[in-house]
Amino acid sequence: MDMMVFLQQVNARLQDFVGGPVMIVAIISTGLYLTLRSDFLQVRRFGAVLQETVLGLLKSEKSSKGDISPFQALTTALAATIGTGNIAGVATAITLGGPGAIFWMWVSAFFGMVTKYAEVVLAVHYRQTNPEGAVVGGPMYFLEHGLKMRILAVLFALFGSLAAFGIGNMVQANSVADAMNQAFAIPPLATGLILAAATAVVILGGIRRVAAITAKIVPLMAAFYMIGALVIIVLSIEQVPAAFAAIIGNAFTGRAAVGGFAGATILQAIRFGVARGIFTNEAGLGSASIAHAAARTDHPARQGLWGIFEVFFDTHVVCTITAVTILVTGVWTEGLEGAALTTAAFNQGLPGPGGYIVAIGLVFFSFSTLVAWSFYGEKCFEYLAGSRLVYVYRLVWIPLIPIGAIGGLRAVWALADTLNGLMAVPNLIGLWGLSGIVMGLTRDFFRKR
Repeated sequence: MDMMVFLQQVNARLQDFVGGPVMIVAIISTGLYLTLRSDFLQVRRFGAVLQETVLGLLKSEKSSKGDISPFQALTTALAATIGTGNIAGVATAITLGGPGAIFWMWVSAFFGMVTKYAEVVLAVHYRQTNPEGAVVGGPMYFLEHGLKMRILAVLFALFGSLAAFGIGNMVQANSVADAMNQAFAIPPLATGLILAAATAVVILGGIRRVAAITAKIVPLMAAFYMIGALVIIVLSIEQVPAAFAAIIGNAFTGRAAVGGFAGATILQAIRFGVARGIFTNEAGLGSASIAHAAARTDHPARQGLWGIFEVFFDTHVVCTITAVTILVTGVWTEGLEGAALTTAAFNQGLPGPGGYIVAIGLVFFSFSTLVAWSFYGEKCFEYLAGSRLVYVYRLVWIPLIPIGAIGGLRAVWALADTLNGLMAVPNLIGLWGLSGIVMGLTRDFFRKR
């Protein structure tokens, strides 16, 4: 018992570090440094981003090295990022930091676009082919082969393979179980078992099946959720200017639903906005680059542009729509938090179907996150133990889903959250150390393009 208490105390200290000001400053300063060094790539080359992504979906890359299409790599990465952060994370940011927190979420995502770009460029540039012929990559590979620091690579892979069980598995299963229980009175265990079976069917087929499923689910789930939110916004169109005024104005004054004006400051708006922004788009953690590394592409920088679009769509589009929906309905001052606040906003804006849109959206968001993070954790485990033992990771992954659904192992969740934050440490070191490689590849790509 004393040992358990000690470990919990150690984990609490680590959580204060990875979720506190030091780590936030480290991630934002990395994005700022890369933005300045690339001469604001996300602004200067945003036209190229749209040409290579939205306007280039029909372009074939079959002759290039890789296992999945660039679009499938994007949807796999978005499957991991578009989830509870877009529904519950945005609501929590507004509750604790006020509407101004959304402004600082935008700021973090603005710099995060170049951070994600750099992660993807390095992952593709240093990717390898495993003994089974599959393409693998990510921070662990560019830390070992680029930065020549295997210890950092091992640490990232260790943190990633363990953190996935929390943020990507049990937390997601619990979110789905809660949503289905509240909306349809389905027992959490039943939800967990169904979710485990569905996940098993997908992940046992490897990255190609994961990518094929996410390429179908992500566009559908995003459209389903966004259309519902946009209907609410249109019905309350007269409140939209006030909502944006509150976001921008409160960013420099501070107002939170919890504690009112006296309980919130500009520092809280910055802290919760930036922290939630990092949580939802994962720029700085390095996880999404694992999916992008498997993409068929002829140049690392070309796939890197998909990374810029990923952050833009996740935060500047989906999170903004959620935030405006909450603000125009006026429910953000009612003392609710997380998914409950977003649900209340949808119920207020669309009485009747509104709550079901959030519940069903959360199911799809969480399921896609479960599938994508199983791949991230698996690739981290493969780096440590070899490709032949990957099936062991999958077999452990599946039974933990119903455990998470019924709400067990809270201490494991807490530890996994800490490990998830610790992934950023070796990844950020790699981004700083290899920034010259990123810039060289960027110049080479645009010169040829």
